[in-house]
Amino acid sequence: MAKQQTILSFPELLTLVPGKIRPPLAIVLGSPNEVADICANLGDNDTACYQMDLYQAERLQEVLSERNVQAKVITAPDLWDLAGPFQTVLYPVPQGGERSLKLDMIEQSYHILVPSGQLIVLSPYEKDQFFPLALKKVYRRVHAPAAGAGALFLCHRHEERRRRRHEVTFQVQSHFGRSLRFLSRPGVFSYGRFDDGARALVETMDIQPGERVLDLGCGCGTNGIFAGLASGCDGFTAFVDSNVRAVALADLNARAQGLEQFQTIASSRVSGLPEKKFDVVLANPPYYAQHAIARLFIERAHDCLRPDGRLFLVTRQADEIGPLVAEVFGPAGVVERRGYVILRAEK
Repeated sequence: MAKQQTILSFPELLTLVPGKIRPPLAIVLGSPNEVADICANLGDNDTACYQMDLYQAERLQEVLSERNVQAKVITAPDLWDLAGPFQTVLYPVPQGGERSLKLDMIEQSYHILVPSGQLIVLSPYEKDQFFPLALKKVYRRVHAPAAGAGALFLCHRHEERRRRRHEVTFQVQSHFGRSLRFLSRPGVFSYGRFDDGARALVETMDIQPGERVLDLGCGCGTNGIFAGLASGCDGFTAFVDSNVRAVALADLNARAQGLEQFQTIASSRVSGLPEKKFDVVLANPPYYAQHAIARLFIERAHDCLRPDGRLFLVTRQADEIGPLVAEVFGPAGVVERRGYVILRAEK
């Protein structure tokens, strides 16, 4: 029987390139525990840990503090928003993950490196077929030390290169007599398309002229923009997301569609909003974290709604989410559309 290989941890993979880590160092995304492990093993290396989502950033800061590890945690829409340049960029790649986001991060890593600076990609796959080709297109040469169960790729920046932004603009036919165009970028929910759940929510919601609307988990802003256009020039829309790239896109898209009265807020706890000031809350909560985020959205929606205000929440897990809504709002109406369930509740 063939001996099963042991998967190498990211700190173990880095032992294949001893002495290669030169500060200042940037670590790109990665799970809080993995990033903290890397920082702990590298010691004090003038390290900046980049995250795109406030949930992940706050959790990473907690883990670093628990382990008494010194590193800066920076949340920004783009990696090239970091104050650099850097001698080394480390990219600990998650299993699975969004292909377009990986391409975006290796492209943006190039532009925060000093000349001859190095990108080190840590992959959880022994025979990674994706990164060698993707890295060659940007860095030209790729060094891949033998790594056992896992893979490490090392590249250097050799010349100037024009910035290339990975983004997709998609078009949605609206009931306002015109098509709406939305800019989307990797790492934001439903990259490059109008998600069927969001479409079902927009087709079901009831927005009156002059109403104040809160879009929770706004993504690139599609739902809130449709609602804001329906509420008209006397209405108001607030866009909230923990993903700071999503919030930046919601702002860009709202302006592009001519929304006049709106606000964008980056928050992991749906904070910074006035209580009992909104007529409608739209929610499309993610399905991870054991429904903790869905519960947060529902509770904060109740806090932010005026008396008789309305919540429209879209889900594919009505059996689990429905009782959470009922616990806070009481019985909710149910509409099935496009394979999703829209729960409608009143305060």
